[in-house]
Amino acid sequence: MRIAEELGVDAKIVNYQKTPPDRATLEAIIARLEDPPTDLVRRDAKFAKLGLTEADVARPEQVIEVLLAHKMLLQRPIVLTDDTAIIGRPKERVRALLGG
Repeated sequence: MRIAEELGVDAKIVNYQKTPPDRATLEAIIARLEDPPTDLVRRDAKFAKLGLTEADVARPEQVIEVLLAHKMLLQRPIVLTDDTAIIGRPKERVRALLGG
C-alpha cells in the first residue's frame, strides 16, 4: 500500500482473492471496525446480479455469510492496526489512521 510506504509504516498486504478471509478473520475485523459492518460489502453489479438487497447484509452475521460465499464483494482496502480496522476509502482515511 503506497500510503503506508510514504509514511514509513511497515504493512502486510493480503490479496483477498488469493487468500480470502475466513469466518474468524471477518469476525476479528468486524470487532475492530470503525465503520458499520455492512460497509464491508460492495454494492456493485455483482451484488445486484446475485439478487442481494440491503436486508441481506443488515447484521454482522449476514455480512460474514455473504462475504464467505462471495469474496469478490469484500470492500477494499481494509486497513488494520492492533486495535482498529477501517475501510480505506477515501485514501485520506488511511493516512489519518496511520498517523500521517
